Amino acid sequence: MDALTIDQHKLETFLNRAVGDLSAGYGGVMVSLGHKLGLYKAMAGAGPVSSQELASRARCAERYVREWLNSQVAGGYVDFHAISDTYELSPEHAVVLADEHSPYFIPHAWNVPASMWLDEAKAVEAFRTGSGVAWGDHDGRLYCGVAAFYRNAYRGSLVAEWLPALDGVIGKLEAGCTVADIGCGYGHSTVLMAEAFPGSHFYGFDVHEQSIAEARRNAQEAGVGDRVSFATQTAAGYPGGGYDLICFFDCLHDMGDPLAAARHAAEALAPDGTVMLVEPFANDRVEENISPVARLYYAASTTLCCAHSISEGGHLVLGAQAGETRIADVFRKAGFSHFRRAAETPFNLILEARL
Repeated sequence: MDALTIDQHKLETFLNRAVGDLSAGYGGVMVSLGHKLGLYKAMAGAGPVSSQELASRARCAERYVREWLNSQVAGGYVDFHAISDTYELSPEHAVVLADEHSPYFIPHAWNVPASMWLDEAKAVEAFRTGSGVAWGDHDGRLYCGVAAFYRNAYRGSLVAEWLPALDGVIGKLEAGCTVADIGCGYGHSTVLMAEAFPGSHFYGFDVHEQSIAEARRNAQEAGVGDRVSFATQTAAGYPGGGYDLICFFDCLHDMGDPLAAARHAAEALAPDGTVMLVEPFANDRVEENISPVARLYYAASTTLCCAHSISEGGHLVLGAQAGETRIADVFRKAGFSHFRRAAETPFNLILEARL
């Protein structure tokens, strides 16, 4: 390239950003180690600690812990007190890094890019051939990472905020109704609703047998096995009808034929029933989706969401950044007359559809 055509400032600015991204990737490994070794938990609420104190608390080798701590300081995750040569995890950072029940807890999410790296050869082949990669063909870290990450988000918002945003749904759940959770994965969303509404019955469906097995275990451990049932079924083939509420939690955009899924939901709904869709937050235009969250979703969509949709025939490959307008069009074509955005977060759109 002709050096005269290069804007040196622009080059250096972009290079610094690229190095920052690379640094974040390295940092993700440190976050995962900190979680799995119990280092963050050992620091939470402990105040300033030395590397030796932390190593003793977490039963780890001090020299490794010291280097890990310094990486945390360099990344702004942990505070360093030079006078006392101690390290401290602030309460705000502990909510993100140490509290596994917090809706802001992030360490599990690093399993997803780990799985994307491990499946890179499959992605390369898919790009070159146009073939799909089914959800079940990915590395196992994907399933546990996605399930654990979304579990906390759902725990913080599903019952307290999202369900109340739907017209008349809370009253039905409290009185006792029938709910289908499509693409339920590990069943965390299903179990949360069953815990909150003991008078209702919940059916979870997913095409991934391993996830369904985990969902059954999760329901039993939560003590809701008497009112929750799980089965391996497609979004256009699950049995039954008369569902008062049909939920699609972060899954419609992954499906090979979302229109068929919407049509089946229309057939399976009870009169005056509701479809609840939780989808990744996205605006309708590419130029409106320029943010760290959108970048994350587009990347995951490239190797996971679009890949699975294509593996199922790819009749309509929505992708994780489909946006409200495209999803609304799917439901209008399926016969739904009512479609609205009931709520939103920086990460999700909560959409309501009724016939």
